[in-house]
Amino acid sequence: MVEQVVSCPECRGARPDPSVTCPSCGAPPMRGAGEQRGTDEEVREQDLEPYITLRYIARLFKIFAAIMLILIVAEVVAGFTADATAALPTLIVEITKMLVAAGLLWGFGDLTLLLIDAGHDLRVVRILLGRINAELHRKNLEDKK
Repeated sequence: MVEQVVSCPECRGARPDPSVTCPSCGAPPMRGAGEQRGTDEEVREQDLEPYITLRYIARLFKIFAAIMLILIVAEVVAGFTADATAALPTLIVEITKMLVAAGLLWGFGDLTLLLIDAGHDLRVVRILLGRINAELHRKNLEDKK
């Protein structure tokens, strides 16, 4: 197999591997020969990787919180059928504990969704910084001409 050397579109220097940064000018990696450069809205496939595991964890926390609420209702029903009003002080303490636990689980689910949003924001920043870098390289080469 013969390795084809291409020229860098920015500095016109030899570029043995167009899929990596240009060793001469530091220009970003080029696309394959058959691919056209897209618009500014184009996003690479690896930038769209979903946070599947974190979504499952968030869903799991919220399901556990819902189960805790169902258990609270079941405990109230069981307490009143067994001891009627004599179980009320014990039920209040147990219900409070379970409500706090359910609220914490729901909050952890929301925090997990917040982590997903933060990850998306970081990816957007990475994309924008890459575009700024490419534009600065292009302008720098234009200024040298």
